[in-house]
Amino acid sequence: MASKKTPTAHSPSTLILLVRHGQTPTTGKILPGRAAGLHLAEAGVQQAHMVAERISELPRVDAIYASPLERARETAAPIAKALKQRVKINKGLLECDFGDWTGEQLGTLMKKPEWSTVQRSPSTFRFPNGESFTEMQTRMVTALDGIRAAHPGGIVVCVSHADPIKAAVAHAMGTHIDLFQRIVIGTCSVSAIAYSGHGPIVLTVNSTGGSLADLRPS
Repeated sequence: MASKKTPTAHSPSTLILLVRHGQTPTTGKILPGRAAGLHLAEAGVQQAHMVAERISELPRVDAIYASPLERARETAAPIAKALKQRVKINKGLLECDFGDWTGEQLGTLMKKPEWSTVQRSPSTFRFPNGESFTEMQTRMVTALDGIRAAHPGGIVVCVSHADPIKAAVAHAMGTHIDLFQRIVIGTCSVSAIAYSGHGPIVLTVNSTGGSLADLRPS
């Protein structure tokens, strides 16, 4: 098996656009996790078409990846149509595995004593019968590293979920996972990270409007 190339100082920069999926009927109400069958709401479909229009203004996009969940694939579909490309499914972009908390009302979860740990010290928490935030971050960062290696010097769109994107942004900024909850990632927002041999550079976070054409390291 060929080994993954490690970027050097002279490696071309790869720009990864992290797109959160569009709004669903449960957004802000339920913790859906990896449960199947959750589709975009009408507003989410509109958001997906709007972000597709923004991304289509880029000079080129080399690939589009998405989490396997329906809401991510449905968000990626208009992007792929606008760019005349197909979507590649990548399990590393999946939502966090919330285990026994999957499908629970957020209002109910906020009353649990563990909720304070989730917000203030997430590095110490594992969802019952699920994933830890540290494992989620490692999985997401590893997936992005593989995507970067597959597209040196390219521009890549990755459609994922709020917590994995927050964890990836925190990692790129050198911010401890215990502080990642301070990052806001809205539905169909774009967060851009340029990866090179000098390390990642965060170009924008939670962008929901305006041109993406000028995204580049300064």
